[in-house]
Amino acid sequence: EILVTRNNVPLYQNKRDHVQRVWGEITYRMQALRDHPESAREEYDRIIDPDDRGLSLHLTFTPRPISISSGARPRVAILREQGVNGQVEMAAAFDRAGFEALDVHMTDLLAGRHTLGGFKGIVAGGGFSYGDVLGAGRGWAATILYNPRVRAEFEKFFARSDTFALGACNGCQMFAALKALVPGASHWPAFVKNRSEQFEGRLVMVEIMDSPSLFFAGMAGSRMPIVTAHGEGRARFDGAAAKLVCMRYVDHQGGPTETYPYNPSGSPQGITGLTTADGRFTIVMPHPERCFRSVQYSWRARGLGEDSPWMEMFRNARRWVG
Repeated sequence: EILVTRNNVPLYQNKRDHVQRVWGEITYRMQALRDHPESAREEYDRIIDPDDRGLSLHLTFTPRPISISSGARPRVAILREQGVNGQVEMAAAFDRAGFEALDVHMTDLLAGRHTLGGFKGIVAGGGFSYGDVLGAGRGWAATILYNPRVRAEFEKFFARSDTFALGACNGCQMFAALKALVPGASHWPAFVKNRSEQFEGRLVMVEIMDSPSLFFAGMAGSRMPIVTAHGEGRARFDGAAAKLVCMRYVDHQGGPTETYPYNPSGSPQGITGLTTADGRFTIVMPHPERCFRSVQYSWRARGLGEDSPWMEMFRNARRWVG
């Protein structure tokens, strides 16, 4: 209830959701004309949802520090391409987990200045490679697929049994377009324009699914807020059923959702992360590297320390390497 008084005399009284709907109606009508009308309606109707409890944190694991006595820091290549902008946060997360993170630009691979032979992991982060002009991540993938030297480097890397790869946001889109080279990734979808028809930068809820992904070992069932920032994050499956899903969007009651804005991309069944049967290669559209520290959150649960629960996935990669 909203109650306005003067000298203890009520001047105005109404329900909060009614007042908020009146306040937001013009915005909703403009959004319905500019964006996808169903997405606009779903966000507007969220105002009167009595079950919307807001963001929350539900963990099925206890975050654990790394306990590896060797002191070794395995090398991980943080791939970079024109338009990529998430390499610093990604490198920081892997460095914090006990890796030696190296900046590897695609021009280094194209010119032969770098090879992937000395790396345990390759990681492709977020941004807008080639401005998404050829489709998000596809131009980046094309520089690998259609250059014999670089294609051979990636094929050799993927064929090794002691390697892993992670793609986040633009890196997810790139690896999905590169799935012909990734063993066991034939079921990965393409990522196309969000149903809202807009770039979506939000803090939303996801659930970690039971999967073989080495990154999410022991984390299944956890529900946590995570950063999203993409224009083309809607998974499109061409015939094959969705499988080996490792992450999905959930609403504020914890259920899988296709409703906007809980699911900012409109992906079917809320799917926003997939892996392979052996769990070595994982792609996710959200940005765990942009919230691995608690201070990176715009909202956080009480009691969190320096590291957020997302730091566990980077530690899991370090434990897997051994």
